Amino acid sequence: MLRKYFLIILIFGVFVACKEETSKRQSIETEEIEFSKGGEFSFYKEGEIFKTIDIELAITDYEQQTGLMYRKSMEEDQGMLFIYEDERPRPYFYMKNTYIGLDLIYISADEKIVDINKNAKPLDETSLDSEAPAKYVLEVNAGMADKWNLNIGDQVSFEIE
Repeated sequence: MLRKYFLIILIFGVFVACKEETSKRQSIETEEIEFSKGGEFSFYKEGEIFKTIDIELAITDYEQQTGLMYRKSMEEDQGMLFIYEDERPRPYFYMKNTYIGLDLIYISADEKIVDINKNAKPLDETSLDSEAPAKYVLEVNAGMADKWNLNIGDQVSFEIE
């Protein structure tokens, strides 16, 4: 009889412990990723700066693979600049785990816009390739390329802090 009570208490204890562990897992919350300014990026029209934004940098493999994933928002005057060692066509950009719509602006080594992918849809895994070789890719909120009237051939520059 004592064994029976011991067995019931043991099973009940395991059940309670498992339930507590499950509720602990459900209460875990991730922290929002905050913008980290790494420089400034400027757009030119007719040789004059007409718009400057703050940029976060994506230089390492990890930063480039993560990009703006998991972000819930970004200010209109912010963007992320991907800096590569070489200039070549840039395939493999996609919106996996990216919750905000984006415009992708592809930039040559001589700092001219060579392609623009507008209004990339959040969470879409379709590849967003460049039509021309690029050394840099700037991601900004969807609609900004039209709002700022950006065109292929426009000059840009950036400064890293």
